[in-house]
Amino acid sequence: MGYLTQLGAIATALLASATPSSASSAELTAAKNVICACRKLSNLLPKDIIYPGSANYTQEATNDFWDIRTALSPSCIVVPRSADEVATAIEAISSCHAPFAVRGGGHMNIVGSNNINNGVLIGLTNLNQVKVNADTVEVGPALTWYDVYSALEPYGRVAIGGRLKTIGVPGLTLIGGYHYFNNKYGFAMDNVDSYDVVLGNGTQVTATRSSHPDLFWALKGGGGNNFGVVTKFVLKTYPVPQVSTTIQAFNESAVPGFLAAVCEAAKLNSADPIAAGMVATVSYNVSTQVTSASLLGVQEGVSNPPDQFANFSRISTFALNNVTNMKDWAFQFDTPKQGFRIQFAHRTIKADAAVLTSLYESWKKSLSEVIDVEGLGPTFVANVISPTSVRVGNNNGVGNIWGLPEEPLIIWQFSTSWSLARDDKRMQNWAKTTVERLHRENRRKGIASEYVYMGDAGDWQDAFAGVPKANVARLKRIQAAYDRDRVFSRLSTGGFKF
Repeated sequence: MGYLTQLGAIATALLASATPSSASSAELTAAKNVICACRKLSNLLPKDIIYPGSANYTQEATNDFWDIRTALSPSCIVVPRSADEVATAIEAISSCHAPFAVRGGGHMNIVGSNNINNGVLIGLTNLNQVKVNADTVEVGPALTWYDVYSALEPYGRVAIGGRLKTIGVPGLTLIGGYHYFNNKYGFAMDNVDSYDVVLGNGTQVTATRSSHPDLFWALKGGGGNNFGVVTKFVLKTYPVPQVSTTIQAFNESAVPGFLAAVCEAAKLNSADPIAAGMVATVSYNVSTQVTSASLLGVQEGVSNPPDQFANFSRISTFALNNVTNMKDWAFQFDTPKQGFRIQFAHRTIKADAAVLTSLYESWKKSLSEVIDVEGLGPTFVANVISPTSVRVGNNNGVGNIWGLPEEPLIIWQFSTSWSLARDDKRMQNWAKTTVERLHRENRRKGIASEYVYMGDAGDWQDAFAGVPKANVARLKRIQAAYDRDRVFSRLSTGGFKF
């Protein structure tokens, strides 16, 4: 019965922070509802409940999150061991009308998207199953993409998922999902055969092309916080036993040529493309105030050097080429958790080298406004959306929520890290002001796209602004049908909502 003592401590803390003199009646009600939920969870899932001060609390509430800013203080944490226990937890939380959050891989850096202060956190740590089939793999939401690539490597197959080691399966898959091979196989969302989902009332459904097809479509880019908790993904896999890789560096004078090569990659439109893609970044050295660019490129099959990156190789100052597999490649590129505070912000343009270069130059100039911020780490990122990558979703008989035209696009992104909490608001204001000013200029030039990718967006951005209005209306109808009590819009408020 030790949990009763912990519940008493939670109640004291919650009610002390929401006294009648300092809080609204809504805050007092929320505090009481959290106490109700934690008590129910302690009774229903006593082996799965974690309280502040308990073993594993810091791991679940802090260490499992990528961005320092997303380390919050939930009142209690439940770590279900099965989909049935997830359903039990959701039912208990919703019956108490308690605010909650759900964490899969913990990589989303929007504060409140996967953690919560003074609420209930559902940590999916124990749902780490993986089963390799002939041409699919069944994976739990606790896995990272490195886990998936490791499981598939003995079979010489790959799944379409994250490009860096510690990115989680659920977040990336449910928001769309960049991989190196999007140009041939589409995005991660286009490669899901089924989703096992716990709905807001605790009901469990499996969404496929033929079973709950409306929910199946909505989960392809509709975000992980709008419909339910996915407890299993069944992903397509492809025979790619070997990949050809390149790591290239470019000095400042080569950056315009580097960005032009990125735009050319976006314009490739072969009927039968070779799977190849990249991580393309420009970094700013705060000490020297000099930029340099880097390319991480991966191509299916054996080609040393990988020939799909010839435009880059002609101007690079350094290149390291290799033939390996996706597991060993991904192992090299860790993104350590709790390493820094980091913020994304982006907009999208039609692929145009001159415009992309001007955006880079404006970004570099704008850094003078925040150059004194302690621990500043500025990066300019260019992500490619090719016509062929969009065509996969358009032609597979299901589609996805994006509804993008088959045209070459570039997502231009500010990825910025810093050290201290005192600079959080300043950094947000700088990114928001600069990005939106440049986007307005691109609108006037007729070069802007309104598409916003959740994975690279700032927390102030409307991730559904570029989605066709008919698709947004359809998403709202599906949400109303599957979450009649609005559990995921009313109680789980983090992330991007319609």
